[in-house]
Amino acid sequence: MRIFRAVMIGVMLLGLAGCASKFQRYSGPEVTRVVVFKQDRKMHLLSNESALKSYDIGLGFAPSGHKSVEGDGKTPEGQYRIDRRNPNSEFHLSIGISYPNTEDRARALAVGQRPGGDIFIHGRPRKNRKGGRDWTAGCIAVSNREIEEIYAMVRDGTPISIYP
Repeated sequence: MRIFRAVMIGVMLLGLAGCASKFQRYSGPEVTRVVVFKQDRKMHLLSNESALKSYDIGLGFAPSGHKSVEGDGKTPEGQYRIDRRNPNSEFHLSIGISYPNTEDRARALAVGQRPGGDIFIHGRPRKNRKGGRDWTAGCIAVSNREIEEIYAMVRDGTPISIYP
């Protein structure tokens, strides 16, 4: 009887572990700005001038330089905003960056191209779980555990500065 009870408790605990949600709660200081340093492969969440969290990141497959046209594999540089979120992302969770802005569109139009879009901070899908550092089409990648934390901490409208 004791063995049966122990087995049943184990099964119940395993079942509860499977119910863990990818949606976390955050009740700390407000994230007032996100700062990305592409060359250092670092992203920082700031509350005013204080760093709350820092992350190692991956970038687009051609990370040097500013994204100028669709398909170039570059991660944008400049001043943007977090403008949307996707709880059903192919990349676990994702939060959108407001690229392209007016200047980005004009720059691409001047060379007869489209600027591209759908730039996000996101996790990793299974197929890229063990891939290299810079593998996205221009997005900013973190681990799935980290995007869960970022998704909870960063609100839509938060400014994001992306530096070379």
